[in-house]
Amino acid sequence: MNQQISQKSAIGLDGNLAAALGYPIGILGLINFIIEKENRFVKFHGIQSVLYSVGLGILFTVLWVVLIIIGVIFSSISDALGLIVGVLFTILMFGMFLVWIGGLLFFAYKAYQGQMFKLPVIGSLAEKLANK
Repeated sequence: MNQQISQKSAIGLDGNLAAALGYPIGILGLINFIIEKENRFVKFHGIQSVLYSVGLGILFTVLWVVLIIIGVIFSSISDALGLIVGVLFTILMFGMFLVWIGGLLFFAYKAYQGQMFKLPVIGSLAEKLANK
């Protein structure tokens, strides 16, 4: 695997740089997964970055819908309760956004350092897909 870290990726970047940039630049992670044939390190990080972002996107959407429904219910009971739920909703969503961004930056750092940092569940799936 160490040889693959320094090996050029299919897009012409060093393996660790291509893998790292796939996290904050999601489309690059998808491109790395699709076109990379030789460098399993780059391919692994490409698919893991896509799975991480898609997974959190789905989680955000579900949570957003549930909290909107709760907010509507509480607003129909009392405007004050609706306001409280709205404020809590905003704080929660902002916190989740910070976790998402922080995760992307942390994973990019790990990839740039040449580490195979596997996330729970999706890391194993990314490894299986990268080895196909």
